[in-house]
This record gives sequence, structure tokens and C-alpha cells, in this order.
Amino acid sequence: MTSPRPDPSLSLAQLASESAGASRVFARHGLDFCCGGRIRLEEACARRGLDLETVLDELAAQLRSDEPVENWRTAPLPLLVEHVITRFHVPLRSELPRLVAMARRVERAHVGKASCPVGLADLLESWGANLLSHLATEEELLFPLVRQGGGAGHVAMIHALEAEHDEHARVLAAIRDLTDDHTPPPEACGTWRALYVSLAEFELELMRHVHLENHVLFPRVMQDSGVT
Repeated sequence: MTSPRPDPSLSLAQLASESAGASRVFARHGLDFCCGGRIRLEEACARRGLDLETVLDELAAQLRSDEPVENWRTAPLPLLVEHVITRFHVPLRSELPRLVAMARRVERAHVGKASCPVGLADLLESWGANLLSHLATEEELLFPLVRQGGGAGHVAMIHALEAEHDEHARVLAAIRDLTDDHTPPPEACGTWRALYVSLAEFELELMRHVHLENHVLFPRVMQDSGVT
């Protein structure tokens, strides 16, 4: 039986929340479903010059292969917080040093080539420090408040974290510029190619992470506190 195609008037964030694989389709086409997730699919495709029908077909195909996912819009907030930590925070902390080390190896070995992503390692290292600080703020300040039932003090914190998410999106765009959208040149060695594959996977995971916080966790916390 053919799966119905999604409603193109739905936002990227809504579609990513309803389908585990929609985020993969969006990442493939360069559609920002986390920080820019409030835009409608049809409008997002028009802005990027994408064929809407093609994207809808890909989303429908993804729906057919999706496995059921936890409904984080209704799950208890403490459970959602633990999911964010184990699913996203823990892997991010281990992956960042690996990406920096790989980028440094590539730059040392290929610095004389015009296609070498010079500056990528430094960018990843400095950004990584900001990312780790961001995770610490969530785990040490915000998440304990959420587990305890919230409080007025978390509202300003959430707005600050959302602003940091916007900055993370800008860094992801800068990384794409440095790496030609994660596309290795013909002369790339194995490490260079593996680095770009890992960067693409890291971007997708971070976008899923930010999407879950921006469009599910944070709105739920604000709603429970009577803030709209």
C-alpha cells in the first residue's frame, strides 16, 4: 500500500517530529529543520530552489520505512531529559575530540593543496568548547529545574540556549563552506574522506538534537510554567 505524502503546508519541525527519517531527507537537501524549523515545507523548498514534488516523494518513501518512535511530545519530561543526555550529549562529547584530531591530521598532510580545509580543526576546537559549555548549562542548571517541576528562573535560560542554538547553526554553515558541503575532492585520502562523512553525520545528529530541544522540550517546559 502506498503511503500518503506529507502535507507541504506543515513546518519542517512538525514533519521531523512525526517521522524519524524526515530529518535525513531534510539534511540531504540542506533544509534546516532545527533552528529554521518553523518554516513550511513548501516555502523552504521554494527558497532553496528545490522541487517540492521530489522532496514529498522522498518523505513518503521514508515514511514507509520508518520504525515507530517514542512520542516525546507526551512522554514524561524527566524521561525526555534523560533521552537528550544519553542519545545526544554523551555521543557528542566523545565525537568532538575525534573530529578535531582527524581534521588536524588532514590539514598537516594536505596543507599545500588548494582544496585542503585549512582552519577547520581550529574552528572545530573553539566551537567544541562552546558546545561543551552549552551542554553543561543544560545538565547542571536547566535539566535539574525541569526534573523538579520547573520554576521562573528557567525562562531566560531557555531563551539564551535558543540563541546559542542559532550560533551553532551558523558554525555548521561555516563548516559546510570549508568542506564544499562535506564533499571530498578527488585527491582526498581515506582520512580526509572519513572526516567529511563523520562531519555530515555529526551535523545531522546535532540538528536532530537541537530540533528536539527547540520544538519539543523547551516549548513543553515553557507551557508547563504558563509561559507561551
